[in-house]
Amino acid sequence: MPPLQGADIGGEFELVDKNGKSVRWSDFDGKYRTVYFGFTYCPDVCPTDVQRAMRGLKQLAQADPGKAAKIQPIFISVDPERDTPEAVGQFTAAFSDDLVGLTGTPEQVKAVADAFRVYYERGEEQDGGGYLVNHSAITYLFGPKGEPLATLPTDQGPEAVAAELAKWVN
Repeated sequence: MPPLQGADIGGEFELVDKNGKSVRWSDFDGKYRTVYFGFTYCPDVCPTDVQRAMRGLKQLAQADPGKAAKIQPIFISVDPERDTPEAVGQFTAAFSDDLVGLTGTPEQVKAVADAFRVYYERGEEQDGGGYLVNHSAITYLFGPKGEPLATLPTDQGPEAVAAELAKWVN
């Protein structure tokens, strides 16, 4: 039984992709989905987690291309003030052409973060006007109907991610 089976995580949303095109959760119906919430200006955790998740998916693709083809990786920004569609597109392109990056208005981002039970909060202003965004660093795996299945062990590296994906995707 999947560890997140029956959990109240996820749900319909509307955000925009790198081209400013409207994207809904239901657009991915029929696909397994990995979902990570982060921000493009993140200096360490987000790029590391996304890289490990995408490398894990790539390892799965080498071992079992059929399974990997059923998975749509998604990155959702929790920094709508800075993460324009273009910024999110550049960020995701650095990891994989398959990774869909999404952003939206502050209200849209709050709604999707609430639906997915993700914590985020703008950090204190730093010298030069920059800031970090504190947020939960979880990579979720959802099934083809949008149901929550498991979290991916990005902290354990790509091999662990590939193994977890192989376990639940069929």
